[in-house]
Amino acid sequence: IGWLFDSLDVGIITFVMTALGRDWNLSPSVLGLIASTGFVGMFVGALLSGRLSDKLGRKTLFQITLLLYSIATFLNAFAWNVLSMLVFRFIVGVGLGGELPVVSSYLTEFVPKEHRGKFLVILESFWAFGWILAALIAFLVIPKVGWRVAFMIGGIPALYVAVLRRAIPESPRWLEEKNRHNEAEEVLKMIESQASELRPIEPIEAENITKRASIGELFTGQYLRRTVMLWVLWFTLVFGYYGIFVWLPTLLYKSGYTMVKSFEYVLIITLAQVPGYYSAAFLIDRLGRKRVLSVYLLLSAFFALLYGYSRSITEILITGSLISFFNLGAWGAVYAYTPELYPTRLRGTGVGTASAVGRVGGILAPWIVGFLLRYIGHKGVFTMNALVLLIGAFAVMILGSETKKRSLEEISK
Repeated sequence: IGWLFDSLDVGIITFVMTALGRDWNLSPSVLGLIASTGFVGMFVGALLSGRLSDKLGRKTLFQITLLLYSIATFLNAFAWNVLSMLVFRFIVGVGLGGELPVVSSYLTEFVPKEHRGKFLVILESFWAFGWILAALIAFLVIPKVGWRVAFMIGGIPALYVAVLRRAIPESPRWLEEKNRHNEAEEVLKMIESQASELRPIEPIEAENITKRASIGELFTGQYLRRTVMLWVLWFTLVFGYYGIFVWLPTLLYKSGYTMVKSFEYVLIITLAQVPGYYSAAFLIDRLGRKRVLSVYLLLSAFFALLYGYSRSITEILITGSLISFFNLGAWGAVYAYTPELYPTRLRGTGVGTASAVGRVGGILAPWIVGFLLRYIGHKGVFTMNALVLLIGAFAVMILGSETKKRSLEEISK
């Protein structure tokens, strides 16, 4: 549910941009700047929260980041000019960018190795439900009562923090790493009591927790290759995603479709994300992370290229839905894959910095697309995004290592 709220807040701005451009008479480059400012905040949030979650705990940072982006999204409803919108979008981005790496690290530290990939992809699948909810809000609310009410709805997740405080425990791996052994033992007892009818919990091999983690360790030994691969993968995936999906409603509107029709078509395309996620969840523990990521990225690139050359609305909906299917399947796989490649003491930092590098792609993509549209048109923009996604696929194929059904301790050796 927390992940769904994150997606809802990101999704709302993609639909608001269409109405905002009309109401404030903004150019594509200014709209791109508004979108990119949120991703600047996501870069800062991802960079800070990963490190802080290794120091302060996964649960604590989850609550802080969710509260931050919810309140800032509500404040967006009261933006009075472009500058105030930029400030609020930056704060929203800090919270959004901070939550994602923390939550994926948190769940990774709980799930058995046989099902870890599937569970992480299912977690990420709630991004699709949040985006669908944003599309429904845009379709039902914005044309009738305006974009400010959409932002107010986006502030509702702040109330969810009260639920999180009682509903989830701290990661026992993190507690153990901080020498809080009694608390870790209590969490494990709770898990064992709930899982006793299924099977006993297997003992885990202790990690080396005497060495303090540092960002520099990401570039040493076995972690160097992993870090380079993940940074390229995250940058290209985020650039391709936001270079396509942030602009879909606006591009359809500028192609001559009404705002309501544009939102309706994007809603249809967005629905294809759900089976995309679940296909990846089904395959990732069977075929492995590398194969799923590589194939899904290659097919995302292929259909992005076809989308640029689509003319009829039927072609647009088919190719757009296939981009949605494979691109979001790849997103599910990358969130499953990234936390596995680092040990507990370094997991938040590793995931956070990879996510931050990805956010650079998110910063650049909306602005670059908005700038290049007038020069290279829709075809050129989607061809560019296809090439970027290809680079990510090749990075995984060449530099990636398989983690399927291996324990976190075994992978980190």
